Amino acid sequence: MKGRELLMIPGPIESDPAVLSALGQQTSSFVAPEFIAIMGDCLRMMREVWLSPDGQPFIIAGSGTLAMDMAVVNLVEPGDEALVISTGYFGDRYEDLLSRYGVKVTKLEAPVGDVPDPADVEALLRQKRFKLMTFTHVDTSTAVRVDPIPLGALGRKYGVLTVLDGVCSIAGEEMRQDEWEIDVALTASQKAIGVPAGLALLVASKHALEVWKDRKTPVSNYYADWKNWLPVMEAYEAGKPAYFGTPATNLVAALQVSLIEILQEGMATRFARHAAISEAFKNGMSAIGLGQVPLNPQTAAHTLSAIRYPEGVTGAAFLPAVRKAGAIIAGGLHSRIKDEYFRVGHMGTANRGDLLTTVGAIEEGLAACGYAFEKGAGVAAVSGQMALDGV
Repeated sequence: MKGRELLMIPGPIESDPAVLSALGQQTSSFVAPEFIAIMGDCLRMMREVWLSPDGQPFIIAGSGTLAMDMAVVNLVEPGDEALVISTGYFGDRYEDLLSRYGVKVTKLEAPVGDVPDPADVEALLRQKRFKLMTFTHVDTSTAVRVDPIPLGALGRKYGVLTVLDGVCSIAGEEMRQDEWEIDVALTASQKAIGVPAGLALLVASKHALEVWKDRKTPVSNYYADWKNWLPVMEAYEAGKPAYFGTPATNLVAALQVSLIEILQEGMATRFARHAAISEAFKNGMSAIGLGQVPLNPQTAAHTLSAIRYPEGVTGAAFLPAVRKAGAIIAGGLHSRIKDEYFRVGHMGTANRGDLLTTVGAIEEGLAACGYAFEKGAGVAAVSGQMALDGV
């Protein structure tokens, strides 16, 4: 235990003490040489984390929703056609967002807990000329993980820009932007990146920037316009001061520390660790008789789990009982099944001790709600799996 309630929701997540220390330092001027160096360093490291050596990173003060907005508003114009692949709440959000800009949206919605068949995606791409296709790598509302590889390939095959919403995946799930031919990949600081909330982060491909430069109408969102931000990013990376809007200097300092830690671990090792932690947690839930929202274990996220309540247990009683036992977890988010499941984040710095504490608290919460199960079975399953995986 850490002497306090452990935060195990799907974001914001627990941050490393060194990250929090950087966040708490004296605020710097955004044109100070030391901050310019930090910002430039972060931009360069983002390419390594995104595995996009040719991409253009953006670091903007704002939430993940701003990153979603910025990723598409620079690429679409009124009357364009867009295909939204939805596996939950945040896929649906893209439908609403794009519609606000006069885009004609076609939505391919998977059944709750499932992923779309790439063949169905291709069938739609054959029928209509789409400019843009969005998909959520991991939808936080369902813990479903979409495979980006076939979607990136389909985007290139049919000349469609691809936007990967990686708010709950980047730096946790395997994501190789350039190799998988993803035009824009976005996230937010408070998820697997491991920094407190407040930074919208994205990397745009050269092709995406070319499409943006060739647009015929002004970008409809002033704050999100790459015209305002690209010169700033380029200047900082060149070691020069620039200004459009005030950057979140303390958060960027914290981001530098976190990105250094991520790259020191190594991306392949980090992907494998998240997969191992996820498997251990899900095995723990299975050991006490709990199922998942994802219909196929192969498409379940590695950064969080969406676990169904057993019969007779409700979130109103269960979630406070878990918190009393030492862990904060989240209720359901998807409107169709909101009261049927709970969510646990296990990304970023999550480790063996965090999982054991959380599963122990879940067991105590279930016992307090009158659910009959073999006490300690979940903790034992987690411990055994993590020992097997060497995590």
